[in-house]
Amino acid sequence: MDSVTSYLHLPIQDPTWVFFLVLLIILFAPLFFAKLRIPHIIGLILAGVLIGEHGFNILERDTSFKLFGQVGIYYIMFLAGLEMDLEGFKRNLSKGLQFGALTSLIPFVFGFITGYYILHYTISASLLLSCIFASHTIVSYPIVARYGLTKHPAVTITISATMIALLFALMVLALISGQYKGEADTWFWLLFAVKCIGYFVGVIAVFPIIIRWFFKHYTERVVQYIFVIMMVFLAAALANLCGLEGLLGAFIAGLIFNRFIPYTSPLMNRIEFVGNALFIPYFLVGVGMLVNLKPLLNDMNAILVVLIIVVASTLSKLIASTISRKLFRFNHAQGLLMFGLSEAHAAGAIAMVMVGTSLEVSPGVPLMSNEVLVGVVLLILISCIISSMATDQGARRLRLQLENSDETSESRPADDEKIMVLVKDTSKLPNILQTAIMMRNMALNRGLICLNVVNDADYTDKSQAKSRETLRMVETMCSAADVPVQTQSRLAVNIVNGVVHSMRENDASEILIGIHDQQNGDKSYFGQFAKGLIQSMERQLIIVDYIQPVNTIRKIVVAVPEQAEYEVGFYRWVCRLARLAGEIGCRIEFRTAESTGRIIHQYIQQYHKSVRAEFKMMDSLQEFLSLKDEVNPDHLFVVVTARQGGISYRQVFNKIPELLQSHFSHCSVMMIYPDQFGENNEVYSFSAPLVKRYEMNKLSSWMSKWISKVG
Repeated sequence: MDSVTSYLHLPIQDPTWVFFLVLLIILFAPLFFAKLRIPHIIGLILAGVLIGEHGFNILERDTSFKLFGQVGIYYIMFLAGLEMDLEGFKRNLSKGLQFGALTSLIPFVFGFITGYYILHYTISASLLLSCIFASHTIVSYPIVARYGLTKHPAVTITISATMIALLFALMVLALISGQYKGEADTWFWLLFAVKCIGYFVGVIAVFPIIIRWFFKHYTERVVQYIFVIMMVFLAAALANLCGLEGLLGAFIAGLIFNRFIPYTSPLMNRIEFVGNALFIPYFLVGVGMLVNLKPLLNDMNAILVVLIIVVASTLSKLIASTISRKLFRFNHAQGLLMFGLSEAHAAGAIAMVMVGTSLEVSPGVPLMSNEVLVGVVLLILISCIISSMATDQGARRLRLQLENSDETSESRPADDEKIMVLVKDTSKLPNILQTAIMMRNMALNRGLICLNVVNDADYTDKSQAKSRETLRMVETMCSAADVPVQTQSRLAVNIVNGVVHSMRENDASEILIGIHDQQNGDKSYFGQFAKGLIQSMERQLIIVDYIQPVNTIRKIVVAVPEQAEYEVGFYRWVCRLARLAGEIGCRIEFRTAESTGRIIHQYIQQYHKSVRAEFKMMDSLQEFLSLKDEVNPDHLFVVVTARQGGISYRQVFNKIPELLQSHFSHCSVMMIYPDQFGENNEVYSFSAPLVKRYEMNKLSSWMSKWISKVG
């Protein structure tokens, strides 16, 4: 009975019941508010208001809420950097700086006018209120992620502006704090600048080296996840040590990991899942528990203060986003999204108001009164609600606009792809499977077909058990990446025939194999099995051999033969390599003839704008041996070849496998045999007009030169 009484005593302090109730809220609050068509973020915050010590006093905001809340807000900033389109960030950097300046300065001025002239605070207290107005936290970022808009320019610009606003507010906060502590002299600012520069240079220079080394040597899933979170908190802790905010450190860690964690990888899926399922909701519930509505019921002056602060803050952010929208010529949906993401005040505001209450104007008199503390906490609640609703509306409208206008990277006529992966040995299976996952079209959401073929002559209980084990591993990997997969085990007298028949039965568009998939452990690129596949099938064949994890590849170098654009499967392999480079986040360099390079460039500019593509001349594929000194161990060297009888086929192609084995064994290698002989001729309607246009331009140029000579 005593134990039951202790459970019923409020606030509940038993860890088991506390965690159970929080999970209950995380589960049912979004479901309930979804029925009302209200963003789930609002539901979690309001639930925190009700269960907190200022509500029904069911739970106390103990250290667990502080810990999980800190992890949650760091998680939001980390995901913002991790999912950001870095190429879009570079293209929109000037816009990000402009919006950052506007969304910092306009609220800062509003905050000072509100504090000094309307609420009659001191200059220092007014400046501190200005810092709270200027900064914001992208609490509603999970809504953007749910709509698949994390790489949209409006989102990228707003995230950039968030960092600028936070830096600006922190610098002013450091000035105010230093003055009251007697530290704001020249040496203080000089030391602060040195620490900041040292932090940014050190993190940006050292972290990538550590991350690349770790991912090369440790591939176990749980170990990689723990390592990622550890590095995020290390970046945040170092930022705090330098006088910056940990939010900034978490965001920078996300930017650094952006190149190492592909969006479609199991690790990314795991990071998003844990954050969205536990840490971020825990943070939102904790924010709600801070809110105290009781002073509003007893003091009309408190209500007036809250209204003034909320209206001034919201209006200033709205003005900044409206001006920016007109400057950038964005539509109303994009402007609403920018306002929604930049409206919420959370972790930064809490930290700043705590600094204000800790500083004393005179003994026993804090810089910011309890009245202001209540107003700022309620500002957090109301701004988070407004932010969530505005972000949800803006994201929904923008998503509909993009779908109706087909303004996506996959807007060309759909390639009805079905990628087949041949699996045999498990040693290099993760890299091969990850390559197939990154090459697939996420818009179609077609599953992979993973095939294991067992030779009838070698069929035993042991080989059957090994086949089942391999396919189970495939299912586990694809499930971790949230990718549909169809596994098949086939018994065949001839493995080549078994693979070809399976491709035809499943109508597979291409097949991906590894060097270890070849017969009798033959390490050459052209064992009997590979030769048999090349001769027996006309679909695209990709052979890969990685010497390091695919997510640590820093550059893709592609050697393309002359007249490759006339092959039937030309655009298919260009598309696959562009997707691969985009997912890895690395540069891709095409070495090819001028005419071929021009067409590849036009295609990538039209359909894969975010891919960092470079083009260099190479008159003949025979010259690719000169690349051996330019291709590094952390590069992927791709050779596009052709089957005998193809338009781009040359006799030298027969020697390529041996040359690769002898001269490029120091790097990861991929060989591509495109579709040929009439299959899939109408995959891309883009191809025919483009080739014809090039031919007409070439003919026109030749005729002009001929006429000028005759004249």
